[in-house]
Parts: sequence; structure tokens; C-alpha cells
Amino acid sequence: MSKPNLVIVESPAKARTLEKFLGKEFEVLACGGHVRDLPQKRLGVDVEHDFAPTYVPIKGKTKIIAGLISAAHQAKKIFLAPDPDREGEAIAWHLQSLIGGDHKIKRIEFNEITKTAVESAVKHPRDLDLNRVDAQQARRILDRLVGYKISPLLWKKVRKGLSAGRVQSVAVRLVCEREAAILEFKPQEYWSISAELDKQGHPFIAKYNSKTIVPDENSANRIVKDCENVEFTVKDVQKKDQKRHPSPPFITSTLQQEAARKLGYSAVKTMTIAQQLYEGVDIKGEGHVGLITYMRTDSVRIAKEALTEVRDYIEKTFGPKYLPEAPRFFKTKKSAQDAHEAIRPTGVKRDPKVTKDSLSPEQFKLYQLVWNRFVACQMAEAELMVTAADISAANYLFRANGSVVKFRGFTELYQETLDKAEEEVRTLPELVPGEKLKLLKLDPKQHFTEPPPRYTEASLIKDLEEKGIGRPSTYAPILSTIEGRGYVIREQRTLKPTELGMITNKLLTKHFPTVLDFKFTAHMEDQLDEIVEGKLKYTAVLSEFYEPFEKQLAEASANMEKVKKEIQTEEKCPECGKPLVIRSGRFGDFIACSGFPKCKFTKPLIKSLGVKCTREGCDGEILIRRTRKGKTFYSCSNYPKCKVAFWDKPLAEKCPKCGKLLVEKILKNKIVIKCSEKACDYQREK
Repeated sequence: MSKPNLVIVESPAKARTLEKFLGKEFEVLACGGHVRDLPQKRLGVDVEHDFAPTYVPIKGKTKIIAGLISAAHQAKKIFLAPDPDREGEAIAWHLQSLIGGDHKIKRIEFNEITKTAVESAVKHPRDLDLNRVDAQQARRILDRLVGYKISPLLWKKVRKGLSAGRVQSVAVRLVCEREAAILEFKPQEYWSISAELDKQGHPFIAKYNSKTIVPDENSANRIVKDCENVEFTVKDVQKKDQKRHPSPPFITSTLQQEAARKLGYSAVKTMTIAQQLYEGVDIKGEGHVGLITYMRTDSVRIAKEALTEVRDYIEKTFGPKYLPEAPRFFKTKKSAQDAHEAIRPTGVKRDPKVTKDSLSPEQFKLYQLVWNRFVACQMAEAELMVTAADISAANYLFRANGSVVKFRGFTELYQETLDKAEEEVRTLPELVPGEKLKLLKLDPKQHFTEPPPRYTEASLIKDLEEKGIGRPSTYAPILSTIEGRGYVIREQRTLKPTELGMITNKLLTKHFPTVLDFKFTAHMEDQLDEIVEGKLKYTAVLSEFYEPFEKQLAEASANMEKVKKEIQTEEKCPECGKPLVIRSGRFGDFIACSGFPKCKFTKPLIKSLGVKCTREGCDGEILIRRTRKGKTFYSCSNYPKCKVAFWDKPLAEKCPKCGKLLVEKILKNKIVIKCSEKACDYQREK
């Protein structure tokens, strides 16, 4: 028997949650995301006629589409409920185009999947927002034009199978330019001098303080010598109260950054888990419940009801001292769409401890992160007493810094992780101007300036966001794509461009300067936002992009240099006898038959660590290899006869405890040397 109301959502998990809330009068079906797209094997965009797109059903969606059409024909009312963003609006528009019966179709959206929010959405449906649809179409067509016009050029000039992307190529450029800066960097020597001082049995550290650096060992030794037998006198003491304010609740980019730093999650993993928490999880005693609000947002706005709930929770749980006089509001950046709230728990009373038994370990960690950050953002500031003491010795000045936490405030619950650890600030004894201090030790240390660090996922997302490149829904796909295409690899949790990435970036920045320009890419994002606001027509935005792009494309077709790599070796192919050559692939160089494509023989280009295989009787060496997805691992050169392999980098050093091989393991905030034998607990910091 058919039901009078049909609701179409994207995922089966979301469908189960909505069925629970809406009852027997509603049938809830899932479309599985996009149902139509541009064709895979042709451009599908008529550049001569206002960039008219041709849409076709996505492969594998025929049965789903047929089922939705059948159910729609029998329903009196149809509610389209894909995710509440531009992609969701476009999915709803494609569904409407396929289903027909516009008179009975309405769009509903909700920022959180709770009974109240869903019932309210059904009571207040709306028409499709065609401005949002046009913005999504503009983005899709822009990306298609870049991908389908530039990629064939790369096939001819570099190698087959390569592809370019409008925003992804800009992200690769950032990674490549950072790598170039690292390679060009010339370290500069400098010295620091620490004085360990004592006041009546309370030792503390003061550091040499000067506007000019100490350039070398001779200069450092001269200062040390001058200060060894002189009095250290407190010259000035400054004390001031300092307040630390909590960070805003999460938006998409900050959630991805903090999950990378605190939990070691990739952007894709973070968004996958967040989607699960948003769509609903089975909670003991409650059933299927959506735990967090929509996770693709760049707004820090918080609903009034959520503010009331969290303030009540803070007062009852932590006490009145931890509750500010008024709710704390955060400023949303100008470019934010502000269509949704910040990412927060749907119910603050649903403490992470209550949900732990119902969630997977990964779901629990991410939910706890979201919950802690949200509650902390409405707690009182932390209060510190900060002390800075200037100490003179001969003609030199030393500075001692210290702080005392007077009130922990929000830090009782949450502290944001920084990319670089903050310098340790110690407590100081009570210091008075004019008093003499005892010198215990002077410690000069040599340092060298360091190159800029390689990007991590967190820092690349942060840079993309600051430059206005991409939007909340695009950060995770950008990172996934540039790694999947072999332009970037992960090395000790950092992003390093491959040779292929460097070559491709050099060609694209030279021949397509506009497409690869940071400001132009950000400008296009702003224009997409203006389409949503109804200020621009999407065909005008496409025209502005395509006219100069077409000229660059013609010039590049004529002038782009060929950089295909093929170095002949003295070896012969064991399968056909033709010479073997070194070629460049997605994940670096490899050896292949010059008779390709008739002969498909390949083998890895050997990179040895100087580490012998650990299996008794094996004469192999441990080699650096990569998986098909570009992840580094280490295995025996005699594979497949010998299957010794490691995920962590083996060292040519034996464990002092059990004699097994040592490996270098990358942890969240440090690198450790540990034993490869699981039963052995030997470990030291690198």
C-alpha cells in the first residue's frame, strides 16, 4: 500500500533516522547522492550556446532512479531532502527533473537530524533555490572545462592518464612552491645563551635577550666569559593579568585541522565520520539519533536554543564561576556563506561518556572533540598572571618569563592544538628590582635557522581557506585527489610533491598562469557566492573564465614543451628482449619495457636503505616501495619468495634489548625509535 508522502534523502542511514521521526504516513527513500552528471567520455558542455550542459544518469543508478520515479508517481506529496548545501540543492533539482510532477514537489532542509528539526522542516517546505543550483552547475562546468581541455595536453607532453583540476592544481602549486622554498633554503647559524639562576633555593631560567643575533661560537663564548664572574641583578619586573579566550566552535576547515593534529585523521576520514554522526547512530536507550549538526559549514553562528542549553549545562556541571555573564558570539568571516550553524552537538546533555558504548572508537573521538570544543566556547576565559623579568649582567640583558594560572576557565575542558608546540613557560620565584641572583650555570647552544616546514593536511587546508581557495565541501576532495593522482605523497605525515607533481605544476603555471593564480581562483569562488546571492548569472561567470582560458589553451597547445621521461638502460626485457628504459610514473620512476604497449613488463627502480632482510637464510635487502595509492612501505628485494615487510622505516641498527631490527615510527607529535618485535617494549625518542 502506497503512502501519501514521499521523502527522498541521500543516504540509507539518513533515511532510517527520518523514518523513525516521521511515522507511518511517510515513505523515506535514499537516492545515494548524485543521480545525474555530465557524461564521462565527452565534454558535455556546449561552449557555443551559453555553456549548456548535457546531463546523463550516473552509471549504476538506473534501478534507484526507476524506484524513485515509481514511488513518486504514487505519492501525493514529495519532499526532497538532500544535504542542505549547493550540492544537495543540485541533487534535489536533478531529482525533480527526473521524477516530474513539479506541482507536488517541495524542498526541505535541516541543519540537524533531530525530531524537532525534521518535523519543523516538513511543516515549512520551500521551492527549489535555483540560484544555489546555478552556482553548483557553474562550479561543475568550470571544473569540467579545465579537466577536459588541459588533460589531453598533459597526455601528449608528460604521460598518458594525467589530469588537471581547477582547484586541485592550485593546491598542488602550493605544495610545490613550499618544496622549492625548502630546497632553496640556506640555513644560518645562531646561538642562544641560557642562564640558570637561583633565588634562595628556587632555580629558574633566563635567556640572553638582544635585538641582534649571536652569530657564532666565538661571539657566544665571549658573552659567556663576560658574564661568568659578574653579578646578575634584577633590573625590572613586569606583571600583568592576562585572559585567554576560547576558540570558536568548529567549522569544516577547523574541524579537519584539529582532527588531523589531535587525532591524526585525514580530512577524508574526518568528513566520513562526521557524516555518520550527522546522519544518525544507534544510541542505547534512544535509537537512531543524529549526534552533530551539518558538517559542511563556514559559519560560527550558534542557534539561540543551543546557547540556552549549553549555558544551563555549564552552570549545573561546572558551577556559576565557569559561566560568562552573557553568551559568547563569534565573528563569521566575510566570505562565509552563513547558511548553516557551526558544527555542534545536537544535544549538549548527550555527554560523550553517555555515547561511548554505542559508538566506534573513531566516532567517539570525533564526537568528543566536537562536544568539548562547543561547550568550551561558551565557558569563562582562563585567567593567568604573566611575569616578565629583565636581568642585567655586565652590559648584557637576560629575560625570564613565567606565568601562573589563576583560573582555568574553559581550559578545564579544552585547549586548541597548535602546529608548533608552545614554548614552555615556567613559574618564577617572586623577583624584586635591585636584588642579586646566584648564577648556577651558563649554557650556550648552537642553532640553525630552519626552512619552512612541509605542508601537513591541516596547514594546507588552513592556507587554502586563508587564500579563499575552495569551500567547506571541497577541502577533503582536493586532498584526496592530489594524492590519488600521484602529484603529492605523504612522507612522515607531511605532503611532498612527487617528481610528476613538480613537472606538471611547472608546465601548468607557465602556460596557464590565470588558472593557477591564487587570487583568480579565489575571485572565482567569490563569484560562485554571488550567483547564490542572485547578483550574477552563472553564464556570465563562465564566459568571463572561458574567453582568456581558450586563448591560453591555444597557445599552450602550440608551445608547451614535451617532458616525457625515458632513459635507456643496458638491461634487456626478460619477456621480449627489447631494451629496458626508466620512465616516470605516478609515484616516481620505474623500469619498463621499451616495447610498451605490446610488452607490459615493468619492475620497480631499486632504492636501498642499506638494511639486510631480517629473515634467517635470506640474502635480500629491504627496499622502499609504494602501494598503488602511493603509501610508503618497506619490503624484501626477494619478494614474493620472502614476504618480510614493514610499515615503519627500518634502520641498520639492532635493538639493545632483544637484538631485533629497530624501526623509526612517526607518532602524532614526535618520532621514536622502537623495536620491530611487538613483544619487545624498547623505545627511545629520536
